[in-house]
Amino acid sequence: MDRWATFDCYGTLIDWNGGIGRELERLFGSEHVARLLHRYHELERELQRDRPDAAYREVLTATLARLAEAEVLPLPADEHDALARSLPGWDPFPEVREALADVRTRGWKLAILSNTDRDFIDASLQRIGVPFELAIVASELGSYKPALRHWEAFEAQTGVPRDAHVHVAASLYHDIAPAHALGLRTIWINRLGEEAEPQPDVELHSLSGLADALESVA
Repeated sequence: MDRWATFDCYGTLIDWNGGIGRELERLFGSEHVARLLHRYHELERELQRDRPDAAYREVLTATLARLAEAEVLPLPADEHDALARSLPGWDPFPEVREALADVRTRGWKLAILSNTDRDFIDASLQRIGVPFELAIVASELGSYKPALRHWEAFEAQTGVPRDAHVHVAASLYHDIAPAHALGLRTIWINRLGEEAEPQPDVELHSLSGLADALESVA
């Protein structure tokens, strides 16, 4: 039986906070980046919940505009799409390529379940440099995680039973909680030193050691 590991991309494989944070610093200065980044994530969640059919490019652009308005910050008209322009250049975390290559050598198939657009995920997978069998993206589903459409689409396309499927992600809200609710085994990449709720099957602080962790829950 094929064994599949599914992944969130941004925050898990690609340095999402780093990519957004650099643009916020460039646009608004470095003094309040941590606060602005936290507020950005809150606003993005709201927009994804309210507009599940919006392309992620639109979500990035609208959220940045809402952030500037809420924080009374100047945002030139030609910078509204700054995050969307920059996303294809966001880098993977340094350990990602080696860790994923190790997972593939153990016979696992890889898939992405991402709150993004096809062109963005294609650019990011090229930067990661390790092949994935499948990528499912929000803009083609009309749904954003933590809604369950990504997992439902994955099951429909692959026919993989849940006992041969492990989900790997950094976001408790978007990924670990809904995957847990579906009865999937989960590996949480806790890059930010957060407290787990719900509890994953395995907690790591990077993708280092991922292949052994997958084998331990398989």
